[in-house]
Amino acid sequence: MHAILATGSNLGDKAANLKLATQLLSEQAGSLLALSSIYQTEAWGIHDQPVFYNQALILDTILPPHELLNCILSIERQMGRERRIKWGERLIDLDILFYEDLVLQTPDLQIPHPFLQARNFVLQPLLEIAPDFVHPVLQKDIRTLTEECPDPLWVVMVNG
Repeated sequence: MHAILATGSNLGDKAANLKLATQLLSEQAGSLLALSSIYQTEAWGIHDQPVFYNQALILDTILPPHELLNCILSIERQMGRERRIKWGERLIDLDILFYEDLVLQTPDLQIPHPFLQARNFVLQPLLEIAPDFVHPVLQKDIRTLTEECPDPLWVVMVNG
């Protein structure tokens, strides 16, 4: 099964944090099929904090959605993430954006991620690795969602 994930960091060595998260995901959750460039992005939600580095990746996994969620939460803990304030600073953030074309609504997991279409920091890295992927609820590809995104916050590629 293919899962599309977003990664983000705005504390410490942000690029190293993303690299370690990607390594741990490939060791514990499945095979890495695609990895976007790193994008520097303005903080969303709470603006008075350091800028983020964000990436998107496609993972080939045998883990069902909730097991994948448990795995990524475990990786966040292994890396030292502490959840204090919603949308606050974080050493690492891992989110499941899509899991094939599954639509899932449970108290602890929503797939597709419910806000991805309104966030440039998610869409820009996604556009690089999956421009033709169609959102299973909105029935629009990533290219179209990026063009229609209302988010005014800036996103700049750090590496290619």
